[in-house]
Amino acid sequence: MLGSVKAVFAQPAIIPQPAEISFPANSGSFIINQKTLLENSSATQNSADFFNDYLIQVYGFGLKSLPAKGSKNKIKLDISKDSGGKEGSYSLNVSKGLIHIQAADPSGVFYGIQSLIQLLPTEKKAQLNVPFISVKDEPRFAYRGMHLDVGRHFFPVSFVKKYIDYIALHKMNYFHWHLTDDQGWRIEIKKYPQLTQVGGYRNGTIIGKYPGTGNDGIRYGGFYTQEEVKGVVQYAAKRYVTIIPEIEMPGHASAALTAYPNLGCTGGPYHVQQTWGVFKDVFCAGNDSVFNFLQDVIDEVIPLFPAKYVHVGGDECPKDSWKTCPKCQKRIKENNLKDEHELQSYFIQRMEKYINSKGKTVIGWDEILEGGLAPNALVMSWRGEAGGIEAAKQHHQVIMTPTTYVYFDYAQSKPDDSLTIGGYIPLEKVYNYEPIPKELAADEQQYILGAQANLWTEYIPGPSKVEYMIFPRMTALSEVLWSPKTSKNWESFQSRLQTQYKRYKLWGASSGKPPVSEASNSGR
Repeated sequence: MLGSVKAVFAQPAIIPQPAEISFPANSGSFIINQKTLLENSSATQNSADFFNDYLIQVYGFGLKSLPAKGSKNKIKLDISKDSGGKEGSYSLNVSKGLIHIQAADPSGVFYGIQSLIQLLPTEKKAQLNVPFISVKDEPRFAYRGMHLDVGRHFFPVSFVKKYIDYIALHKMNYFHWHLTDDQGWRIEIKKYPQLTQVGGYRNGTIIGKYPGTGNDGIRYGGFYTQEEVKGVVQYAAKRYVTIIPEIEMPGHASAALTAYPNLGCTGGPYHVQQTWGVFKDVFCAGNDSVFNFLQDVIDEVIPLFPAKYVHVGGDECPKDSWKTCPKCQKRIKENNLKDEHELQSYFIQRMEKYINSKGKTVIGWDEILEGGLAPNALVMSWRGEAGGIEAAKQHHQVIMTPTTYVYFDYAQSKPDDSLTIGGYIPLEKVYNYEPIPKELAADEQQYILGAQANLWTEYIPGPSKVEYMIFPRMTALSEVLWSPKTSKNWESFQSRLQTQYKRYKLWGASSGKPPVSEASNSGR
């Protein structure tokens, strides 16, 4: 493991904090301008393109990318199998006439580029001074994720790509795309066109905070075509971000049931929900047509997403309709199931078996533990940390995403300065989060792959509110997931964050700025 940083207050404003930073005896700076050359190979082309695009968008000029051996004014991107370190590790050296980023794999070069970006000025200039510096760095956790709910409110492809850029700029590497819910089905399934034509739109939306002061009566919705999804996936891949699609089952199914009422226990009528909450109408677990339908959906989803994971939800599934449904009760009896909780396990395990047969691994929210965990499933622990602890003790892989630390739809200041779902997660609480629970033994800690922040969008109707809710808390989480545990320092982070606020402004992004006096000390 790389060592921690010394003299943190003297360090440049790189977030997440690198594992090692040192400075040469002779201080100075490298100047990036239009005469600077970018030396790269096909293996580092994604990183070169990202850096060039960033320079053009933010500073108004780009660099020539070509073999530039011998040049005294160049940025060299280099893959070296001898670099060692874990996947994503890199070194960055800035010296007279040369910026050299070296890594054992392409993602490491990309992360080196992100550190270089954070050394650039926070105002638009024609010449960019980069201080002489040496950085050696590697990620702490393999899974560093952000989630976006596009079911409650729909976001255009252009913003989804911007969200992926934000993920990449923070050295995060997973985007959990929540594509279906009670309030809208957002992904085209060609075999079932009604899913988007009917299920993709609702006839109004609650006004104000639940239960609301009325309904706006305005038809609302949207969806992504499969071609658009392919474009987003390709865009993310060039930024070393893996997209995990979520298709909710067996609950949160109102939009799908409205499109195809035969998939519910009662046959309807159903409607795409116009308010928030948990609804009793769910997929019928006793109807084989439901499994045929979901397998067909999975058959169209899997080719769109190269990720090894498919998220099946599994959360907040009321059992009311199953208790009164003859088909569901027959299923329970025929399979010697104890109750409706075991029926949900039957449902998830049946779908897991099918998804596994396609070479993919199932992820589910921690409710999938109830009634027995599917054999190969990965658990996202959201109702606190207990589900993650239990799953890890059963030797299942876990992604920690507890409401208590990383639900970014919760308020970040008191009194809350905008409409939110409630709760309170200030910046310092996010920063103090430790994803590996102390309850796990040393041999159980390996099952914690990392963590993810969730952004549910009941009260987040547009891009600027998304940015306001994730910044600066996403920046804090990036340091939790990347930097060595021993290097975490709240005072240092606050100092470096002042520069990051200027960078948000440079990006044209909204951000919250919770008062320091209201920060919580309740982190682990």
